[in-house]
Amino acid sequence: MIYDMQALKTKYKNYSNINQKISIETKKNNLIRIKRGLYTDDLKVDGPVIANVCYGPSYLSFEYALSYYGLIPEYVSVYTSACFGKKNNKRYQLKNATFEYRSVPDKVFSYGITYLTNEKGVRYKIARKEKALCDTLYSKYPVRSIKDLKIMLFDDLRIDEDEFMELDFDFIILIAPLYRSNTLSVLRKYVLRIKRQK
Repeated sequence: MIYDMQALKTKYKNYSNINQKISIETKKNNLIRIKRGLYTDDLKVDGPVIANVCYGPSYLSFEYALSYYGLIPEYVSVYTSACFGKKNNKRYQLKNATFEYRSVPDKVFSYGITYLTNEKGVRYKIARKEKALCDTLYSKYPVRSIKDLKIMLFDDLRIDEDEFMELDFDFIILIAPLYRSNTLSVLRKYVLRIKRQK
C-alpha cells in the first residue's frame, strides 16, 4: 500500500512520536520512502502505482507496457513511463525497483491512456498497446522507410507480428501525426498500406 503522511499519522496514531516510528519502520525496510511524504510497504505490488505518483503527470508506457501486453517477448523489470514538458529523462532507483521517465509531445500525451487495478484495488494509468508502441518508436532513432521501420519493429524491438496485425490501426493513424516524427509518419504509411491490402 502507498501512504502519504496523513495515512501514516492514522496508521501510527497510537505512537507518541510518529516521525520516529516512521524512521524506525523505514530502517527495518517495513516502509520504503518513495519521495518526500510518500511511502510504500510493498514495492512489488505497488510498482505500477508508484510509477504514476513518483514523477508526473505520467503513465506507464514504452517497453514496460509492450511487455505487459505481450507485444515483445522480454520481461521488463524497469517501470518505463511517459511524461511531458520535461527537458531531460529521469531515472529513480528505489531498493530493487527502477523507474524511468521519458518525454512525449504535449499534444499526444492525453491520448490512449487506460486504467488498470493492482492486487490491492488501487488504479494506475497505462498506455493502450497502440500508444505504447507509438511512444516507443518516438523514443528510438529515426527511420525514413517502411523497410527500415519493419527492421526496427520485428528485428530490433522483436514485436510479435501476429499481435501487431491485431492492433487498432485507426487509432495509430489518428495519433501518429501528433508526434511530428519521421518514424511515426512512416508507421502511419505502413498501417495505411496494410489496411488497403486487407
